Order: sequence, then structure tokens, then C-alpha cells
Amino acid sequence: QVQLVESGGGLVQAGDSLRLSCAASGRTFSRSAMAWFRQAPGKEREFVGVVSYLSTSYADSVKGRFTLSRDNAKNTMYLQMNSLKPEDTAVYYCAADRDPYRYTILSTAYEYWGQGTQVTVSS
Repeated sequence: QVQLVESGGGLVQAGDSLRLSCAASGRTFSRSAMAWFRQAPGKEREFVGVVSYLSTSYADSVKGRFTLSRDNAKNTMYLQMNSLKPEDTAVYYCAADRDPYRYTILSTAYEYWGQGTQVTVSS
């Protein structure tokens, strides 16, 4: 059983920075992909970024502003968000893939999800 818990969200102004954390417990694999998704009110869940042991990919909307990283010793994934924009406002979810060889941006591929943390960026 894998459990994911997000933290670090909050209310900030445009241009500010936040760092989100996703702490994992249970059995995880260092080569399994972990990803961030977000969902704004009235919107579909949107891919943000994914990191595996080998590569990192980002959505075009956050590329150059957001950075994903993993600390396997702490079993934690981070999302550093800089130059935040009002359109970044959403609930941010971390997710983990149970397949250690898969690398995908599709939310349906991820088995484990956290409860989400709210990020609100004012104009």
C-alpha cells in the first residue's frame, strides 16, 4: 500500500514562489514515475510534470518556471514553483505509478494519489 501526502500550498501573489512536497509511505520504487497534476474549479485535471529516475518532463504552461525533484532518501517529491501566475491557481495533486518502467503524462495511468494541496495565486 502506498500513501501520498501533499503539503506546502497556500495563498500567494503573482510572481511569488512556493515549494510543494509530496511525502510517500509504503512500498515505492525509485525508478517508478511520480507526477504532479492540478485541477482548477470547473476544469479537467491537468498534467503539470513527471519525474522518473531517468528524465523529467513538464507541461508547456509551467516549463521554465516549475522544477520537479525527488529525494529518495526521504521518500519525498518536490515541486518548486516560481513566477507564479493567477492561472496556476488549483488544487495540486501528486501521483505515483505502480509500473516502474512506465513514463507517462496520462492521469489515468497513475494508481496512487494524494489528497491535494490548494495553491491560490492572486492577481
